[in-house]
Order: sequence, then C-alpha cells, then structure tokens
Amino acid sequence: MKIFVDADGCPVVKLAIKIAKEYKLNIIVVKNYCHEITDDYAEIVTVDRSKDRADFYIANQIEKNDIIITQDYGLAAMVLAREGICMNQNGLILSSNNIDYLLSRRHLNQELRRKYKKNFSKFKKRSKKLDQAFIKQLRFLIESFYPIS
Repeated sequence: MKIFVDADGCPVVKLAIKIAKEYKLNIIVVKNYCHEITDDYAEIVTVDRSKDRADFYIANQIEKNDIIITQDYGLAAMVLAREGICMNQNGLILSSNNIDYLLSRRHLNQELRRKYKKNFSKFKKRSKKLDQAFIKQLRFLIESFYPIS
C-alpha cells in the first residue's frame, strides 16, 4: 500500500507525510513545479503545469488499495475505477456511493460560475477540527487496509 497526495493546493501534505512515516508507508507527493515541497521521507514527484498532469500521473501509478488524497473529484473517479481508496483534505471518503453526486455538484457549480461570472464559494481559514477529522480518517483507512501486526 502506498499513499499518493495530489499536492497542488492541498493543505494537509505535511500531516499526510507525518502519518505515513508513523506507519512506515511509502508516500508519493505529486505537485507541479510552481509549488515548493521538500521532505526527507516522502518521494516528491514534480510534473509540469499542464492541466490535470498531476491527476493523470497519479491515476497511472496507483494500484489496488493505494490511498489517494485529493480534492479533485475527476481524479477521485479515475482512482475509484482502478480500485484505489480516495479521501479529501477534510477526511471525506470518496466512494462509488458519493462520487456521482459530487461530480454533478461540481458540474452545476461550474455552470453557475460560467453563467454569472462569479465564484460562489467563500473559503474559510482551515480549522484544527478539519485537520483532526483528516487525521482520524487517514488512520482509519490505513488500519483497515494495512493491519498492524
């Protein structure tokens, strides 16, 4: 089992690396060259800035039961098709039960932004509560699919 992080714009890269290190799991952080991420434990993969380049890299590298951390529902759909395990930066597990709804909502929001030329989301500062939810879910996934002996 490996952990992949779609790192462009991801607020939990350091948390994911810390947890992977605790469990002695390989972690691959995929970013474009505009982001500066360094770590002695994680494998850092830098891709060019082309649209979806990091997504396609991850989708082509994953194996069954690898964990992917992403906020991109398109990538999540590709990962689920390859039997990967997906979660977002807030600890939401993305599955076949919710991905269609999330993709539909993304499409609707794109249409609204295009129609009204306005962004309707207001990003709030990330809270410790969200970090704790992420940590709890990542540990749950690791322990469910990678039993500790």
